[in-house]
Amino acid sequence: MPRTLLAACLVLACASAWAQTEPSEPPRRMRQPVQRDAAQPIAPVPPAASTLVPFVDAHVHLNSLPMQLELMQRWGASHAVVFWGGRSSNESVAEAARQHPGVLIPFASISPERTAYRPQWEQPHGDELLKQLDAMLATGLYKGIGEISVAHFPSGGFAETDFAVNGPMMTGILTLARKHKVPVMVHVESTRMAELSQLLQRFADVPVIWAHGGYTPLFLARRMLEQHPNLYYELSARTWPHHPRSPDYTILRDGTRAWPEWLQLIEDMPDRFLVGTDASHRSASSDAMKYASVQSFLAQLPPSAREQVARGTLFKLVGISP
Repeated sequence: MPRTLLAACLVLACASAWAQTEPSEPPRRMRQPVQRDAAQPIAPVPPAASTLVPFVDAHVHLNSLPMQLELMQRWGASHAVVFWGGRSSNESVAEAARQHPGVLIPFASISPERTAYRPQWEQPHGDELLKQLDAMLATGLYKGIGEISVAHFPSGGFAETDFAVNGPMMTGILTLARKHKVPVMVHVESTRMAELSQLLQRFADVPVIWAHGGYTPLFLARRMLEQHPNLYYELSARTWPHHPRSPDYTILRDGTRAWPEWLQLIEDMPDRFLVGTDASHRSASSDAMKYASVQSFLAQLPPSAREQVARGTLFKLVGISP
């Protein structure tokens, strides 16, 4: 086993016992990092900087800017796509990106798990909410839309969302993505793939990033990618040693090593895959586990696919030159 992979494997073996979900219900203010006490697990230690694979974190709920910057520096993330989480807002995300241009890539979100947004999702048309999104995108500050949790199973601290994947609100969002020429990140469970396919066909010119790849099994991932050239499969939470909602959500066979069949699919289509952590800054040790898992996964990819998955796909989607 290569030394880089061995180091990452040892990190993940320590981390696998405490992976956990992250709630996403707002108050408004960005807080300082959560302080670890003696009762909390010790965070993984990153390997030497020379062995880290540079990557773009495609999935961050930016609740603590200091914690996020520290995680990126320690774990080799050169850039991060950031959107609001439980303790932040579109405005705070944009301000963080202004402070760190070329490092943080802000997305604007009107996702229905936010208490203030949900009522408009429950109306036949959310015209006022779509106007707000249009105005945000018109500033040029935001490089994409998302994460939009249109169909999300319940998890700890996260109420279920169950809205029409190809209904008026989502078609309005993709119409705005087309207008402003930006990608959209959507959370759509695998139970709603028929509706997602209809949306992808209707907006074949709009890049759609599928958060967590809908937690699909391998054959459905391949089928959806082959059928929809505008679909991109995002791997956040799929590289964790253990997923608290279901053990088959990871693409790992033993908490460390990716299934060879998954590696082969990704090698076959590297320009359709991108990596992320789903960091949310509730726990330093939990977020360190997520970053360690990405490094371990990238080390397992063949060099021919590694750079594309690590950074190339995301750079192309948001128009950044490496």
